[in-house]
This record gives sequence, C-alpha cells and structure tokens, in this order.
Amino acid sequence: MSKKNAGVFIGGLVVGSVIGTLTGLLIAPRSGRDTRRLLKKSTDALPDLAEDLSTTVQLQADRLSESALRNWDGTLTRLRDAIAAGQEASARTRDELNSPQSGVATESPASVSDHQV
Repeated sequence: MSKKNAGVFIGGLVVGSVIGTLTGLLIAPRSGRDTRRLLKKSTDALPDLAEDLSTTVQLQADRLSESALRNWDGTLTRLRDAIAAGQEASARTRDELNSPQSGVATESPASVSDHQV
C-alpha cells in the first residue's frame, strides 16, 4: 500500500469514526444531560485507565526482559562450552598430527631445486 493510499485510508477511518460517534450520541436513548454526565465520568476515568495500562505494560516489559536475560545466559553458556570443546579438539588434533607416531612427515617437502627437472 503506498503512502498516499494509507493516508486516504486513515483519513477515511477518522472521518467515519467521528460521524459514527456523533450519530450515536444524537440517537442515544439518554437525554443530553445524562449523556454529558456519562461522558464526564468516562473522561474523569481516563487518567486512572492510562495509569493502569502503563503499569501493565511496564510489568509485561519487565517480564519479557527477565525472560530474554535468562535465555541469553543459557545461550552464552552453551556457546562458551562449544568454543572450549572446539579448542580442545583442535589441540588434540594438532598434537596427533605433530606426534611421531602419526605417520605424517614432520619434515618439509623437498624443494623444486632438489629435483632434477
């Protein structure tokens, strides 16, 4: 969806919401005074609702952060173990290749000048 189409969609969504809200208020079964009182109570409750929502979001973020740290610690431990095992295997292989019983020649190959061409 292009930016222009997204803007048109959001504009239509806002206009439709405003029209729907106004229509709902005009044909509501309550009197104007009751509707205004209800709107005032709803408006007064918004700060408490926002605070509750903020607290809930903070708790969820803390929980996710703790979970991520636990997972990271486990991953880091496994990575360190894998690196240590790789280093040990590399050292063993190097020792095996350098030992005289390995059958691998430890002398450097003859140079080209030693051979008759």
